[in-house]
Amino acid sequence: MIRLLLKMIQFGRKLNGTMDPSPLASPLQAELSPKLGHNLERLKQVLGPSNDIVLREFSFGQGGKLQGAILYVEGLTNKFLINESLVKPLMYGSRMFESKLETATLEAVKSGMISLGSVEEATTLESVVDACLSGDTVLMIQGFREALVLNTKGWEERGVEEPKTESVVRGPREGFTETLRINTSLLRRKIKNPTLTLEPLKIGRKTKSDVCLVYLKGVVNPRLVEEIRRRLNRIDTDAIMESGYIEQLIEDAPHSIFSTVANSEKPDVVSAKILEGRAAILVDGTPFVLTVPMLFIESFQSAEDYYSRPYFASMIRMLRFGCYGISILAPATYVALTTFHQELIPTPLLFTLASSREGVPFPAVLEALVMLVAFEILREAGIRLPRPVGSAISIVGALIIGESAVAAGLIGAPMVIVVALTAVSSFVVPAQTDSVSILRYFFLFLAGVMGGFGVAVGMLGLFIHLSGLRSFGTPYLSPVAPLSIHDQKDVLVRAPLWAMLTRPRTIGWRDPERQQFRLEPAPPTNEREGPT
Repeated sequence: MIRLLLKMIQFGRKLNGTMDPSPLASPLQAELSPKLGHNLERLKQVLGPSNDIVLREFSFGQGGKLQGAILYVEGLTNKFLINESLVKPLMYGSRMFESKLETATLEAVKSGMISLGSVEEATTLESVVDACLSGDTVLMIQGFREALVLNTKGWEERGVEEPKTESVVRGPREGFTETLRINTSLLRRKIKNPTLTLEPLKIGRKTKSDVCLVYLKGVVNPRLVEEIRRRLNRIDTDAIMESGYIEQLIEDAPHSIFSTVANSEKPDVVSAKILEGRAAILVDGTPFVLTVPMLFIESFQSAEDYYSRPYFASMIRMLRFGCYGISILAPATYVALTTFHQELIPTPLLFTLASSREGVPFPAVLEALVMLVAFEILREAGIRLPRPVGSAISIVGALIIGESAVAAGLIGAPMVIVVALTAVSSFVVPAQTDSVSILRYFFLFLAGVMGGFGVAVGMLGLFIHLSGLRSFGTPYLSPVAPLSIHDQKDVLVRAPLWAMLTRPRTIGWRDPERQQFRLEPAPPTNEREGPT
């Protein structure tokens, strides 16, 4: 009986593919052999008959006594570098090399005949394959157990452009690209400090995506870095195709509609957050960079707020808060007032609303639901279609549907105005688009069932939920809950830059002082201090 159970378990493991092969049975775990032909045969077995993988054998040295081979992927490498800095010096320059190459060491080959900046050594078949598939060129020589990994990356890439998701009137117009090294260089340009640390990682069993953890030593909390490193190392999945994969695998509240990991396409935004004590996570293949911890207030802050004068920036920020409230509460408030609390509406306005709704066959809650669903359909169509067609569909579709529905008596004109105001307001805070779309229906349902009391209960539940959220140990509603008086200078209003002396206390760990005291500009106190 026991033997039968063991056979069934073994058969189930085979079906599920959970039987891990022995490390000795895996050809990738093997060490490189000093026999070049043996290494090439094993590489051909592992890489298969792929036509983009180039494997070239050649001889070099005096009399062509040394045998070598290079391995690279066509399309991921710079052929000019390979030919001019690797193949040409080995095949032609080495023939005039005075010493006997057959007795030379690998270090002599690396330092005397290869004119490339980055040269590393690899000792296993797995490291050779990983380097080749990452865009490097691998040089193997007969008689050596080590291979040389040469940095010859040179694939097609998109240039630095203005990000379309974070447009500004004043400020830098450059944005991140899909190439990791370009993104790290953009951060280096912003923060020219030796304490800016970039930790490389590889995540994904199949894709082996390059990930980079960026932080500023002495400013970031070491516990935050350790926690991020722990969460990244515990990711065990086949593929990481975009930073959104990592966001969903490291966030604190996976069942919440609010994201606890921020993202941005602008180097100046990410650099400013790093200087405040946050850490950034860059993923190769996407221009969206993650930053943690995230605060709810970040959704209402814009990079342009700090490039403009504080009074206008404060007014715009308060406008964003108001638009956020309108986008989630406007339809629910209209339904609650017209259905349950008509006595709160002024009499002339009540008569106007009643006359406009005369003949409408649906209740207000169903009327709002239909219009909101129509708006979501138009918005999604405008995003997915090509840009020239999508904008036309959004504008024309909204006008035609709204006007036709009112003319047919299916929807009241006030409801069209409320939904249009809700739609426009939701675009003011793009970072909270996901949560706004869900909260809008949530409050609409409560208003249709319980009126204003339902909306109040929903707001109370929303505040309780937000107060309980954390982002890598930092309260999500900080610095409002818990209250931090010193950090109120950048919440509802944006204080002048000369008054923002310290970093956020809930994020910064060491070196809280951001600038010196008494930086407030002032006119000269006497004539001698004035211009000559």
